[in-house]
Amino acid sequence: MTDLHFDNAFTRELPADPDTHLAPRQVLGAAFSWAEPTPVQAPRVVAVAGDVAAMLGIDPARPDFAEVFAGNGTIPGMTGYAMAYGGHQFGQWAGQLGDGRAIGLGEVLTARHGRQELQLKGAGRTPYSRGADGRAVLRSSIREFLCSEAMHHLGVPTTRALSVVATGDEVVRDILYDGHPAAEPGAIVCRVAPSFLRFGNYQLPASRGDTALLRQLVDFTIRTHVPAVQALPAGERHAAFFREVAERTARLMAEWMRVGFVHGVMNTDNLSILGLTIDYGPYGWVDNFDPDWTPNTTDRMHRRYRFGHQPRIGYWNLQALAQALSPLFDGNDALQAGLDAYVQVFEATDAAYSLAKLGLLHGRGGDDELVADLRGVLTAGGMDMTLFYRDLALLDVRAPHAGVLGASFYSEQERLGVADALDAWLVRYAARVRDDEATEGERLALMHASNPRYVLRNYLAQQAIDKATLGDNSGVVELLETLRRPYDEQPGRDHLAGRRPDWARDRVGCSMLSCSS
Repeated sequence: MTDLHFDNAFTRELPADPDTHLAPRQVLGAAFSWAEPTPVQAPRVVAVAGDVAAMLGIDPARPDFAEVFAGNGTIPGMTGYAMAYGGHQFGQWAGQLGDGRAIGLGEVLTARHGRQELQLKGAGRTPYSRGADGRAVLRSSIREFLCSEAMHHLGVPTTRALSVVATGDEVVRDILYDGHPAAEPGAIVCRVAPSFLRFGNYQLPASRGDTALLRQLVDFTIRTHVPAVQALPAGERHAAFFREVAERTARLMAEWMRVGFVHGVMNTDNLSILGLTIDYGPYGWVDNFDPDWTPNTTDRMHRRYRFGHQPRIGYWNLQALAQALSPLFDGNDALQAGLDAYVQVFEATDAAYSLAKLGLLHGRGGDDELVADLRGVLTAGGMDMTLFYRDLALLDVRAPHAGVLGASFYSEQERLGVADALDAWLVRYAARVRDDEATEGERLALMHASNPRYVLRNYLAQQAIDKATLGDNSGVVELLETLRRPYDEQPGRDHLAGRRPDWARDRVGCSMLSCSS
């Protein structure tokens, strides 16, 4: 096997921090700082995503794999760096943030998937680590690895993950920020994406009045990652770029809502400029349907990043990005047009996905009310979102009966509480399906392609983490394989498709997570 073909455009074309020390500091006039991974004691591969390895053209069996992707070794062309960026955290400007525990390795040119940047998360300190150690723990690394791949196979735009490598070192973390730190096994996940640029990369120079660097970053992004925009006349280029970012973000929010994903910490430094899901931390999957649910304990009081609020936060973050980009524009009309496009694209995409989940090929008047009323029933009944939509395909629309949806209820009391409302809705839905122009085969195919059987419920991830902490990686491997085919029925894996068990309702790692997760 030949070595990877690196073409490190980001570090070649953008200004570097001239100071090469890793001491925490404010980095001015630079897009990144040079930073090499800090070696670890005893790297050991926990899991590898075979299709990501194939995409990159790297053999997971190569003898130096663990060493390279733990940061102890290199492949020719690799170069270590950490990006500079700022961000709004929970609505407040936080100033300089940057890659405090992530170190880029360079950009690989692939045969079929274009440019792919490699990044080690948990590889040690950088100038942006502030007072932290730059490390990551096994549990958070497994969560990011599994969710990156789960989202990709669900069809949701996302960064990918090549590998998880245990380091053999311990890392001290206070998992709930409650004054009880403990040592945990360390690990490093290798993340892969066309780019890890996020809104905060543009906000930081704008906040400092460094318009020259801001322009460099925007023009680099257009040239390297949005070439269709590059072809436009100069006066239209930046406007088209912002509109593209807005539309990609809108489609991403609609995808999250479609599958019941809650990011948990939608700060502006955690939103990808390319419309990818990025930075998997205290995320969660909606079990019992609740628009107000958030998995992030840090957000429990205000619930800023709750499930149903995510589309509004996407808009808020785009407003912050528009403000940062405003020095490149004459007036605000083009930026407002981009924000308007976000609303239009989200509403249209969300509406289309909502109908697809119900197996309706053609929208009609009254469909919005049908969808809204269903969400009200799901919320009142505390019904499992994934199970309800998947099992709805079992309904006999000639004689609708709620019995096929029994598995989606978490309690008999909740079932009885919404029985009449659910029956009434099913009658309306069945009539609507019978009037649709789709055949039964078309309807079922659409529903099965829109509603996954398997999602990465937090308790499943935690069970795999518990095993891996004891040296047993079988749970990670089984989940990875199952989540590669989330829309397929997989005999023998029903235990990975059921409701969240009662023991997981309030358990740390299952329903309670923090930004250290």
